[in-house]
Amino acid sequence: MDPAEYPKLAAVEDRMWYFRALHSHVERILQETLPAAAPAELLDAGCGTGGLIRRLQPSHPRWRWTGVDLSPIACAFARERVGKEVRVVEGSVTALPLPDASCDAVTSLDVIYHVDDDCAALREFFRVLRPGGWVVINVPAYRWLWSYHDVATHARRRYGKKELAAKLREAGFGDVRATHWNTVFFPLLVMRRKFLPAPQNQSDVGLFPPPIEAVFNFGMMAERTWLRTVKRLPLGSSIFAVARKPVA
Repeated sequence: MDPAEYPKLAAVEDRMWYFRALHSHVERILQETLPAAAPAELLDAGCGTGGLIRRLQPSHPRWRWTGVDLSPIACAFARERVGKEVRVVEGSVTALPLPDASCDAVTSLDVIYHVDDDCAALREFFRVLRPGGWVVINVPAYRWLWSYHDVATHARRRYGKKELAAKLREAGFGDVRATHWNTVFFPLLVMRRKFLPAPQNQSDVGLFPPPIEAVFNFGMMAERTWLRTVKRLPLGSSIFAVARKPVA
C-alpha cells in the first residue's frame, strides 16, 4: 500500500463508518466460531495500523492477538495504538513468521488483493491455523469496479465471490462461506468511482461530516441485522469470506 495511506488510516479507522462495519462483521464471526470461555490465539495478517485489534481487544480479553504487516510504518503505528500486550511483527503474509498450527483464527482484511501471489498467502493462513481453526477474509469485489481508489492503494486485483471461494478451497480450507456486503450504499459507490471526476492521487479513506457518517452507520447496522439472520447479500462493494481448516 502507498506509505502515505498509513497516517490517514491511523487517523480515521477508529471512527470511519466502513471500518466500524467491517470490524463488527469480524467480531460476530469470531464470537460464533471461537470457544466462549477458553483463551484463543489470533493473528491479524496484514494488520495495518492495528485498527481491528484496537477495536476488539478491550471487549475480548481472552483473545490473544499477534499482528503481522510488511510495512515498518504500519507496524510502528500498530505498536503505538494497540499497546505492549499485543505482539506486532514485521513480515509478509506470504511467509508468516509464525510456527505451524499456532493460531485458532486468522483475520486478513483488505490485504490479499495487494499481494502478487494471493494463493501463497492463503496457504500460509492454512499452515499457521490449528486444525479446526477459522480464517476470516475481506476483499474488494468486481473487476469492473476498478478505479482511482485501487490505484491509490496499490491494489493488484478485485475479486468475484466464486473466485475467492475457489482459492480458499484450493488452499485446503473447507466450510467456505462468502457474501457480498456494503450493499445499501453500493449505487452511491459505483457513481462516485465510475462516473464522477477522480481525486488526484487519493483513495476514498476519510471521514465524512458527522451527520453523513451517522447515515452510513445506520445503513451498516441494517446490513448487520440482515447478515445475522439471512447470512447472504447478493451484491456489494466487498466480499466477506469465512473458511475452516479441516480437523482431520
